[in-house]
Amino acid sequence: MLRIALSLSLLAAAAVTPTLASAQGKQDFTLVNRTGYQIDEVYVGPVSQSHWGEDVMGKDSIADGETADISFNGGSSACKWDIRVVYNDGDASEFRNVNLCNISRVTLFWNRRAGETRFVVE
Repeated sequence: MLRIALSLSLLAAAAVTPTLASAQGKQDFTLVNRTGYQIDEVYVGPVSQSHWGEDVMGKDSIADGETADISFNGGSSACKWDIRVVYNDGDASEFRNVNLCNISRVTLFWNRRAGETRFVVE
């Protein structure tokens, strides 16, 4: 099954809404899995890089309906990051230009009818 990331207008709204994450200067966030599938890998990379680096979750996974606190050392104070999740069936979804300085929570939803994964930010 193919999953396609969608950019939402919520990102623009989140960009102007300060949160605790921006006050602390951290890009860490909580990931909520509402896709119906287990997430086995999460990658967070700067927008300007094509290499994803290492899975920030290590050996853990996020079952459907569960949340996980995603902490990473990106080596940068940049706010814009790309996020990639890999599901237990090997499919992946990517979300580009996510402003993690203004976002504390990312919830993923799978739309079976459209064949797409979308995300909502807080």
